[in-house]
Amino acid sequence: PLFDHHTTSLVFNDPPLHTRVRKLIMGALTRRAIREMEGGLITLVDQLLDGIEARGHGDLIEDFASAIPVEVIGNLLGVPHADRGPLRGWSLAILGALEPALTPQQEALGNRSVTEFLQYLEQLVAERRRKPGDPQHDVLTRLIQGEADGADGGRLSEQELLHNCIFILNAGHETTTNLIGNALVALQEWPDARSELLQRITHYQGDPAALEPHLDSAVDEFLRFESSNQLGNRRATAACTVGGVDLPAGALVTLCIGAANRDPAQFDQPGRLDLWRRDNRHLAFGFGIHQCAGLSLARLEGRIAIGRFLARFPHYRLTGAPVRGGRARFRGFLRAPFTNR
Repeated sequence: PLFDHHTTSLVFNDPPLHTRVRKLIMGALTRRAIREMEGGLITLVDQLLDGIEARGHGDLIEDFASAIPVEVIGNLLGVPHADRGPLRGWSLAILGALEPALTPQQEALGNRSVTEFLQYLEQLVAERRRKPGDPQHDVLTRLIQGEADGADGGRLSEQELLHNCIFILNAGHETTTNLIGNALVALQEWPDARSELLQRITHYQGDPAALEPHLDSAVDEFLRFESSNQLGNRRATAACTVGGVDLPAGALVTLCIGAANRDPAQFDQPGRLDLWRRDNRHLAFGFGIHQCAGLSLARLEGRIAIGRFLARFPHYRLTGAPVRGGRARFRGFLRAPFTNR
């Protein structure tokens, strides 16, 4: 099941399948559509912050960062709120199978998660066929109804549809969780950067349009400084030489995105968190035809989550050492306990 999933999903395919699926997804992620998500996202973030404020403490990951993308992607796919409980566990298990070193237990869990997720999606797709949503906002309805632009002019197959629904959840879940969690931990470790960002949030309080470019700059630097996704895989389609290394046609190549984003030939003082870095051409979202389809949505989630968290809890502090996730490909934290008092 894992092999079938990863070889069918958008990220591991070239045209024509890649073109067909990406076009359908992007139709629901237009600039206007993403702007229309902003109000609901603000409400969600504020509800999470209200709960933390009432308790006086929480966990940056469990109580905040991980709760946001599940709801956002659940809304995109039209997953009923009552059904969203297993989504994070399925996603973590399926993505965990992309690690360079995979144990038999991880592989078994990943296979089981793909199977369970597919069984759930079959029911969800059947229901959506009976009661379609708004294709301008509902990605699942777009995938069901959308005509492919490939040579055959046909619709996506049932398996292409189901596996790319899984991909959409996975692509938007752990990476966005890591973006938010990594950022809030980094601000604890770089007090000057935190102070500068807080000053701008305070200065532009009540003027979100003026604050937006400052938060966007900060989000891009968090993405560069500690990329949510550290590794990428490609296959050489033809013999070539890269950095003095000869690669034969068909060679498998692992790309270290995290290293590229700390390249001193590209970035001045790459080990420094500079929230106002200019010409920040990082590779956290990839590039070319495989650039992240949801990058604008990820930036929106990061901007609202980080900005509103800091505005509400300017004096938050960690109450214990944050616990890393232990993955090579996806860099983030499992736990980061904090107090807002």
